[in-house]
Amino acid sequence: MNLEQMIKRFKIYTDRFNALQQALNLFHWDIAIGAPKGGTNSHAKYVGILSAEDFSMRVSDEMKNFLETLEPHWDSLDEITKAMLRICRRDYDAFNKIPVEEMQKYSELVSKAEPVWEISKNNNDFASFAPILDQLLQYQNRFVEYRGYEKHRYNTLLDDYEPGMTVDKLDIFFEKLKSVIVPLLKKITEKDDGKTSGVFLNRRVSIAKQRLISELLMRKIGFDMDRGMLRESAHPFTDDFGKNDVRITTHYHENAFLSSFYSVMHECGHAIYEQNTMDTIADTILDKGVSMGIHESQSRFYENIIGRSEAFWESIYYELIIILGDDFKDVSARDFFLASNIVKPSLIRIEADELTYCLHIMVRYEIEKELFSNSFNVNELPGVWNAKMKEYLGIEPQTYSEGILQDIHWSGGSFGYFPSYALGNAYAAQILHTMKKDIAIDDCIRSSDFMSIQKWLTEKIHKYGSLKTPAEIIRGISGEELNAEYFTIYLQDKFSALYDL
Repeated sequence: MNLEQMIKRFKIYTDRFNALQQALNLFHWDIAIGAPKGGTNSHAKYVGILSAEDFSMRVSDEMKNFLETLEPHWDSLDEITKAMLRICRRDYDAFNKIPVEEMQKYSELVSKAEPVWEISKNNNDFASFAPILDQLLQYQNRFVEYRGYEKHRYNTLLDDYEPGMTVDKLDIFFEKLKSVIVPLLKKITEKDDGKTSGVFLNRRVSIAKQRLISELLMRKIGFDMDRGMLRESAHPFTDDFGKNDVRITTHYHENAFLSSFYSVMHECGHAIYEQNTMDTIADTILDKGVSMGIHESQSRFYENIIGRSEAFWESIYYELIIILGDDFKDVSARDFFLASNIVKPSLIRIEADELTYCLHIMVRYEIEKELFSNSFNVNELPGVWNAKMKEYLGIEPQTYSEGILQDIHWSGGSFGYFPSYALGNAYAAQILHTMKKDIAIDDCIRSSDFMSIQKWLTEKIHKYGSLKTPAEIIRGISGEELNAEYFTIYLQDKFSALYDL
């Protein structure tokens, strides 16, 4: 068999497990948006079987043969084949020591865990979730042992979401953020005269109206409704099935309409990334974002840099007021802008202000480090969580639902994911710094010219999918590696101006 024939076989092989992954995504989507709870065990069985098939193909002898046969011809390969080999080699080396049977059982457990988490959260009942969380942690710890690690067990999991990320790097990163955020928060707290209370944000907005607002936001910022959809779930998320089918969810609260407003902006950032990969990688294993840090940079860019700017509120104000009606006619675009940027420590991460948000991530990062450093009794977690919230944000949850149970991630086994949100903030600020050299971003936002912004992001980031590495993406944009300095300067400049510091 010649080289060209082997490459063709390799790509057909990757198409097969990519199809299995899309089937698993469909299961996840269906379960999350309202599949019958009575079907949980059956769904888990099917998910386990499909996951085992997908996993076994990625670590099979056949995959090993493809890698060993094609990699010696690296210099003769096109960039798409090279990128596919890079991803397959990474997966093979990371997971080939994990028994397929254990991965199947783990996948079944994950499928059962999310519905348990949702019920536990709704009932404020951590005791019901603790046993399945303990099982998930046992599996993840065992998998880390199979896979091996350098210096810190948690490094193995961090690398899954942001290649090359380690505890040592994150400790420095978070210390840098903390050194800026904490003093800035103290200054704001001391300076705040309470003139901008944002109390009008608690006015009732019907779910029907909020759905119209969601449609307005999606249409306005460039989410392609012909290749995507919006539904409702317990926790907002994005699922993609290739660039031509990208689905998002939100959750509505009648007395807090900005909750869904910003969750839609956030998920649209993820979705627009996925919808704009280049056609030459469509429906392949490269047809997805390259890392969760880069992915979160896009969601946080749309949610915060665009969505919390004064230019955006001026752009959307009149269309929004038509939907909101007389109850909000006394509220100006400037009022909305100031209220959307109020800095106040709060309990819920996804509703946190832009400044204190990273403190929420630090809480989760510190807990996950401990979970994979020591033997940890999960029943101690609520107390540890509350103590760290008190330490970092100065407030303490009174219920499990607003504390340890608020996030969905652990029920999905996503240990190591949370730092991606903070990394995404830093990437976004670095991206903004370069974008400003090329386009007048505020003018584009104010005039609703979101296509100019999207085209820039597509050219620099979106079109590549997983063709390039995260380091190659950010170097290609800014000429340097990830640099948290841009984010700290962004925060200082923005909130010093808002609070006249």
